[in-house]
Amino acid sequence: MARVSAVPYASLAPDIRDIVQTYGTEYGPFGNQAQVLSHVPPAAHHLAAMLIELKQRSGITWRYIELAVVCVSKINACDYCVAHHSPHLRVSGLSESGLDRLLDYQDHPELDDIDKLVVEYTIAVTNNAGRVRDNMFVRLRENFTEAQIVELTLRIGLCGFFNRFNDALMIEIEQELCGD
Repeated sequence: MARVSAVPYASLAPDIRDIVQTYGTEYGPFGNQAQVLSHVPPAAHHLAAMLIELKQRSGITWRYIELAVVCVSKINACDYCVAHHSPHLRVSGLSESGLDRLLDYQDHPELDDIDKLVVEYTIAVTNNAGRVRDNMFVRLRENFTEAQIVELTLRIGLCGFFNRFNDALMIEIEQELCGD
């Protein structure tokens, strides 16, 4: 059970409610997270709107975003985020065993060279962002635009935020993801 109550969508101002409810239902089954985040309506609105807009604009291949999000969530042991994002990688062709060993990327048979670079970068940013080496950016620039590198880094950082938010407040995984 979450440590704070869920805020009903109906109690939010209409301009905030619509975007937060879209995030909680259509963007993904993030209703529990969206309704707890709604205790701070401006944060709920702006985070939800930004995530929806980033997904719609497709600035970077969605597989790379999902690889990064699952890697960060595995490093931080956030069950909520792993449960929500792993299905996207299964659809994208990763097996259960491939997901299980995602952080062991160097010889991962289901990842191509760019996938491995994304995982390597994600681990570096998550574990020690201040020590990411220049040669990593040389390799990133060979495969991504600067805008894509910024977006990937943004999503890695946001995922770390959501991991901490979900775990500290004990946000429950939505029933439809539990298979019960």
